[in-house]
Amino acid sequence: MSNTQAQAEQEEIDLSQANEIIDKYINMKGALMPVLQEVQEAYGYLPEDCVQLIAERLNVYPSQIYGVMTFYAQFHLEPRGKYIIRVCMGTACHVKGAGRIADTLSNRLGIGHAETTEDLKFTVEHVACIGACGMAPVIMVNDATYGSMSVQKMEEVVKKYQGMD
Repeated sequence: MSNTQAQAEQEEIDLSQANEIIDKYINMKGALMPVLQEVQEAYGYLPEDCVQLIAERLNVYPSQIYGVMTFYAQFHLEPRGKYIIRVCMGTACHVKGAGRIADTLSNRLGIGHAETTEDLKFTVEHVACIGACGMAPVIMVNDATYGSMSVQKMEEVVKKYQGMD
């Protein structure tokens, strides 16, 4: 179990937001996906307590919910960082040094692919393609795209986000 998951389990989850979301969909057929999406939007991930509540209120097995959550990459079982850093590992980015950028980023933040810093500030993900090959190598921080990256430029981007809040 990761540190962030252990921290999340120690904290009591307020289920009022989840209940309000479920209330909107309670009598709709096929409500599971929008409920999961909105609950994740509210909490930043899908806490186990919320999954149990959704199963109970929508009358579905928790195993069905976990099946959906693990099938779709958009759902997350652990808390994620405020800033999601995606490193493109596609062919154009790889050829232009994305591996070195990813390694330096991991060393800088002390986390690897699909991991989150203990302060919940950053999550790093290696993605197959961002779709900006002409700007390779590319990283994204949430919805902001940074192209023609180098290790030095990546350091500047990380410093910028570390200084925010």
